[in-house]
Amino acid sequence: MNKSLRYSFLLMLGACIWGAAFVAQRTGMNYVGPFTFNAIRNVLGALVLFPFIRFLDRKKPEKEKSFFDKELLTGGIIAGIFLFLASGCQQIALKTSDAGKAGFITALYIVLVPIFSLILRKKPGKLILISVAFATLGLYLLCVKEGEGLSLAGDDAYLIACAVLFACQIMAIDHFAPKVDCVKLSFWQFVVSALLSLLPMISEHPTVPAVIDAWLPLAYAGFLSSGVAYTLQVIGQKHVKASVASLVMSLESVFSVIFGFLLLHERMTVRETLGCFIMFAAIIFAQITPAGEEKEPSQ
Repeated sequence: MNKSLRYSFLLMLGACIWGAAFVAQRTGMNYVGPFTFNAIRNVLGALVLFPFIRFLDRKKPEKEKSFFDKELLTGGIIAGIFLFLASGCQQIALKTSDAGKAGFITALYIVLVPIFSLILRKKPGKLILISVAFATLGLYLLCVKEGEGLSLAGDDAYLIACAVLFACQIMAIDHFAPKVDCVKLSFWQFVVSALLSLLPMISEHPTVPAVIDAWLPLAYAGFLSSGVAYTLQVIGQKHVKASVASLVMSLESVFSVIFGFLLLHERMTVRETLGCFIMFAAIIFAQITPAGEEKEPSQ
């Protein structure tokens, strides 16, 4: 198994965790506001990583133990800003938007990442672009119900913004992850996102009893969806091209349907099953087919 494929499995595991987290995100907002939810989950994500970082630093040279390396802080701030904006838009949209449409529009970052790569003059291989097209078709079949079509309402602007901002976060991680300590980069993006969430959180007037009532979805979203899954994203993207990584992470939508079937006994239609198969086929095609390396302009 080549290195890219091994790290793609880490990204897939992260997508699996995010797929199950969709229920937690919806449930949590029955008790607290979107920014309160995000602030707490990011604090929990940072807390779960801190002792892990200290453990990993034990045998490192003193100069590699710093939390305040300039490039590390820069990457954490940029990724944290995009994470704050993207997750905030997503949480706001989940209050009113249809779940299927929300999943489809949000996951359109799989189209945006190759576009952004082209703008940054990192050309994805042609077969990667074909995989993106098939994955988008699979997403549509999976998320948009038969007979409903895809119509945009006013609140769906949050979902469109969410897709753009998650694409920016993926590109930021793609740039900084190969250069710095991945776990520390993940830690700092949580810290920045949590700090930025504090001001809008105050306007939501959260109460201690409400936070206590939301402890289970907050714990899942904080420890697993943030602390584990986003760190898997950072580690995976250190070795996987952004265009391929976005494809693998879009399996979040597939896993959300699968968990709905397994845990909530929701029936999967033929259309949804076909969408899942098309998406899995697109990801496999992107992995096993020689798609060419992303090249810098000088190459």
